[in-house]
Amino acid sequence: MLIAQLLLNALALGAAYALVAIGFVLVLNATTAVNFAHGESVVAGGFAAVALALFLPDGIALPGLILLPGVLALSAILGLAIGALAYLPIRDRPPVSVFVTTIAVGIIIANGLNATFGAAPRTAPPLVGTGGFELAGAVLSRQSLAIIATAVALLGGLAFLLQRTQLGRRFRACSQDPEMARALGIRVTRMTLAGFMIGTALAGAAGLLLAHQFFVTPADGAILILKAYIAVVIGGWGSLRGAAAGALLIALFEVGVAALASQPVAEGALYVAVLLILLFRPQGLFGETQQVRA
Repeated sequence: MLIAQLLLNALALGAAYALVAIGFVLVLNATTAVNFAHGESVVAGGFAAVALALFLPDGIALPGLILLPGVLALSAILGLAIGALAYLPIRDRPPVSVFVTTIAVGIIIANGLNATFGAAPRTAPPLVGTGGFELAGAVLSRQSLAIIATAVALLGGLAFLLQRTQLGRRFRACSQDPEMARALGIRVTRMTLAGFMIGTALAGAAGLLLAHQFFVTPADGAILILKAYIAVVIGGWGSLRGAAAGALLIALFEVGVAALASQPVAEGALYVAVLLILLFRPQGLFGETQQVRA
């Protein structure tokens, strides 16, 4: 029964990580550059939920699912600002320029949150309520089940958007060949900003999902962007499905090793595993080997 509880916790953590990693890949595909403020966007989403809960009158406690649309909207606005201020003005310069500007934006976000909320861990309202229920001898957490269901719903909506809508087809065209897309009349700049908005909105949603069960502090951005980066490396660079699979593998690995040993051991073992993957399969577990014609 302990295995079932650990598996549920790992799936919940992996679902939140998947939102972070897929949001990261969306921006990566839209710009071919890494947004190093993505981790702080997750943290900002968690604190957006905290702030929205603080604005409620005394005695009123709305579940996190009711706050989710507001968090998505605020995070999308943040993504628009990051894209417009940290990427578009320097998109024709070397990629290192984008690295520096997004790192600077991330530092600004982290320090702004620290000045506003303080450095202490904060918690957001639970998605549907606390506690759990017993099933076949295992106690299943309502919060963990809600995290999984919410992440699946958001990712399902993203899949529909990308595969079944005109906006999604234009976005995929810009990701694959921006010059050809521009020649066909697609406004690439708008699609780039849409990538920032959608990717950051998913990151903000992940912040809400994590902020109750795992708490949130302004300094969490660095570890979250690192987890997203690792998930992309494991899954295959630029692959949405690979990023989701890599995120789930990270969570399963972390929870399993932490249960057998400790959290520091799990963290160290994770980076050893990543080094081995890079050594023996640099394209990632689900990526395709690049072939170069002579």
